[in-house]
Amino acid sequence: MGDGINDSPSLTNSDVGISVDSAVDIAKESADIILLEKDLNVLLDGVTEGRRTFANLMKYIKLATSFNFGEVISVVIASALLPFLPETPIQLLLEGLLYDFGQLTLPFDNVDKESLAHPKSISIKSLKNFIFFMGPLSSAFDLVVFASLWFIFKVRDVSTFQTIWFSYSITSNLVGMHIIRTSKLPFFQSNAHKAVYISSICLILAGILIPFTALGALVGLVPIAGKYIILILDITVLYCFVAIFAKKLYIKKYHEWI
Repeated sequence: MGDGINDSPSLTNSDVGISVDSAVDIAKESADIILLEKDLNVLLDGVTEGRRTFANLMKYIKLATSFNFGEVISVVIASALLPFLPETPIQLLLEGLLYDFGQLTLPFDNVDKESLAHPKSISIKSLKNFIFFMGPLSSAFDLVVFASLWFIFKVRDVSTFQTIWFSYSITSNLVGMHIIRTSKLPFFQSNAHKAVYISSICLILAGILIPFTALGALVGLVPIAGKYIILILDITVLYCFVAIFAKKLYIKKYHEWI
């Protein structure tokens, strides 16, 4: 920091040079940041907001990559074992669109104080660890849904099978978003922004109700019985408990989360 002629070399060579609006011209030209007021709280607010933005960005990246990786595994396995596709391309696109709408609220999300305490950087190794840990977990519950439908409920109708997985994928991914967004216990120790809650609830309802609409019929979805909706909710709740336990194991092993 500096505002005089003698400070210009230090401002130039520093990682971040900071000056004030009343400084001499050469000091202001050498600085990276010029404060319009002599108040260092501006810097504190800037650093805090930068860390908040980075944390929410990493939430999106880890959510999208891990869930997509898990879904790819599920589609590949199901396509090999089932006599039909578990979901058609247009259904997958609609599912992804709805899920992306839910993630659009993440920039407004609250960030735990622990995540703001220290600066962080993007680590490809950390991202790969997260993908290969959480992705197969979500895929495992997809396979539980497939097995339940095929062996327990004896579902052989293609449209019904595809509809159930469509609704389950949206429901589990949006609920799972609340598990992944924080290293703490969601809903109790750490609350999301109200916009995240509202969008999640609305889109989960949309994922369940779309098969009953003309849009659902247009993409090959059909109305499903109440027992299948209960199955979707039950397996989603089970996934939440297992994902919370898995999160504790991951943090214990890698000493990080988001």
